Amino acid sequence: MKLQFKHQKFQEDAAKAVVDVFAGQPYLTPTYMIDKGKGYIQHNVTEEEDYTGWSNHKIVPELSDAVILDHLQKVQRENQIEPSSKLEGRYNLTIEMETGVGKTYTYCKTMYELNKHYGWSKYIIVVPSIAIREGVYKSLEVTQEHFAEEYGKKIRFFIYKSTDLTEIDRFASDNSIHVMIINSQAFNARGKDARRIFMELDSFRSRRPIDVIAKTNPILIIDEPQSVEGKQTKERLKDFNPLLTLRYSATHKSDSIYNMVYRLDAMEAYNKRLVKKIAVKGITESGNTATDSYVYLQGLNLSKDAPTATIQFDYKGKSGIRQVSRVVKIGYNLYANSGELPEYENGFVIKYIDGRDDSIEFINGVKLYAGDVVGKVSEEQLRRLQIRETILSHIERERQLFHKGIKVLSLFFIDEVEHYKKYDEAGQALNGTFADMFEEEYKDIVGNLQMSIGDDEYIKYLDQISPDATHAGYFSIDKKGRMTDSKLSDKKACAAGRPLQRTARVPKGKRRWVKSIHPLRNWWGEHP
Repeated sequence: MKLQFKHQKFQEDAAKAVVDVFAGQPYLTPTYMIDKGKGYIQHNVTEEEDYTGWSNHKIVPELSDAVILDHLQKVQRENQIEPSSKLEGRYNLTIEMETGVGKTYTYCKTMYELNKHYGWSKYIIVVPSIAIREGVYKSLEVTQEHFAEEYGKKIRFFIYKSTDLTEIDRFASDNSIHVMIINSQAFNARGKDARRIFMELDSFRSRRPIDVIAKTNPILIIDEPQSVEGKQTKERLKDFNPLLTLRYSATHKSDSIYNMVYRLDAMEAYNKRLVKKIAVKGITESGNTATDSYVYLQGLNLSKDAPTATIQFDYKGKSGIRQVSRVVKIGYNLYANSGELPEYENGFVIKYIDGRDDSIEFINGVKLYAGDVVGKVSEEQLRRLQIRETILSHIERERQLFHKGIKVLSLFFIDEVEHYKKYDEAGQALNGTFADMFEEEYKDIVGNLQMSIGDDEYIKYLDQISPDATHAGYFSIDKKGRMTDSKLSDKKACAAGRPLQRTARVPKGKRRWVKSIHPLRNWWGEHP
């Protein structure tokens, strides 16, 4: 199946904004002699052909800083951006684009447009992680034919690897559009191997890779600069001798925005229907005098008969106090149904269930709206309620879309991996706190799900999947296959980054793509 790409005006406008800043630059494709280095030299072609390099022509003298600043300000006014008072960082341009609108596609198009107008053909895409690097490579791969049809030429691209430096010679000697993709750790991380790009290497004929690259005057494209550009990285980037630098992100740091030329923020992206709406669930703590009387109103259930409400409260059983969920009617007495817990003794009898504003009221005057919780609520209880609310919203939406074959995805962003997955001394994976909460709440919700007409097939579908197989994590994985915090080491990010790059640990140490059959398991999960 061949992917079809739709031309979007905003992507064209973003590319045009960059091109117009350098209006007046002639179309030039200069050549030079590549440093031959020492050692083995190829003899099957002439020396001139073998070591002819192609570079980006520098900005011509006629385009002084004053002229380029004038062009920049004109572009900014056209795009309703406050004009820059000076050329900050010289030839550094910032493009702000909301996540999900095709940022990679946009800078690919920009490369083609710059080549079309000015002949510039050497580009380096700098990314913050290995996972994003692989995602960018895949994007270049799938858009190659599309752009070739539009511009009549293909981009050649490769991932920089310190163990395969022949690609750098090809990069320098190729007269077509050529792109090198490199993650920042390859030239900025500590360690001998990570910084081979700055070393004179026998395998590279006693040359330094960075010197060969710098001779091409490449255009740097920084993907997610807020994650790439630390103080040290900014200095290292100068070693590439860039002709100009383009920064693409949805969340630029305020202190690293140079000469904004195009902006497509979240509100405009949503208004243009370029991104899908995301619903975020929240829990509201309602202040009242009943500080120890824990009650959570999940929601109301309206029907032709009297309305009911689903609430959660504390219950004292034989094994101790636990939280239970009940579907209740007017007159329901929490004290009598909680095992006579004293905190519910003072008037916790339901007086009203009001479908007009999704609320219930007790005879003691305490009123709750759907999603509200009152009483003594710990951090753990709040997290549990957030998980429960998400599962409820997911199932509600899933029921609506089940017969249309549309999947629903629910995400949890958590602070630490060990809250979801941890390991014992033998290396066996165990549930963390959040995973246990999820499974407990999922069992309770599905077990008490009220069926409607036509829900038989959906309920049967849910019953086929156990709670522990309904969720999966999306984290970095270390060499032993354990989930880790990606911030600890990017080298461990063999499963982080893009949704379609998740790997899973399977028996005998092999890796295999494992796709979940359940909408809640839209991740690449663990092999059963």
